[in-house]
Amino acid sequence: MMISTSDLLNHFLPAFLFGMSVDFEIAGLALLLGLVFGFLLAVARFRGGIAGSGAGLVVGLMRAAPTFVVMFFLLNALPHGAISGEMIVAVSLVPYAAAYVADSGVDALRQWHSGSHLACLLVFPNIARAFFVLVMSSSAGAAIGVPEGIAILLREAQKLPSVGDMLILFVIGIVCFSIPLQVGFAAVRLLQRYLGRVALRYRSEPPAESSPLPAR
Repeated sequence: MMISTSDLLNHFLPAFLFGMSVDFEIAGLALLLGLVFGFLLAVARFRGGIAGSGAGLVVGLMRAAPTFVVMFFLLNALPHGAISGEMIVAVSLVPYAAAYVADSGVDALRQWHSGSHLACLLVFPNIARAFFVLVMSSSAGAAIGVPEGIAILLREAQKLPSVGDMLILFVIGIVCFSIPLQVGFAAVRLLQRYLGRVALRYRSEPPAESSPLPAR
């Protein structure tokens, strides 16, 4: 028994696309929080001293924090219903987002301080790339019942009578996720190459010589 087109269009795709929107919402919230904490850590690391050493230690710990461990810790540590499942997943992704922003941010601050203002702009495609990584990581929410894309895909697949139908559904889900993610990664690569070429061209151009003063 093959999946009918009407079932796909009227039932699965609307539910799955809603689940994908939850993934993007979780990623956006995680990145927003990560930008706030990551920027503060990047400034501290750039300034150095005791604060910079402490910030570097915090970034190292956040970089190593497993998302699943943080997620289940929040799920069990917070009172039931205190925050939504989507928020729990978003907060569990903040350590990764903040560490990534801190690493990219301190490099951007160093480029700006050295006078390479255009090279500093490369931080934006790096942060955009982090967003798409967070979209893929948000599927961890399926483990705690968050109705994101992967959770809906698995739920609908369990209702199908044959392995062939399940495979078709999985392929459709992979394609639906792959299109926006691949387009996003391609756009990030193009932006990164463009900014890199502009920065290189700017550095290779000789400074404009000032016009000599007219003789009196």
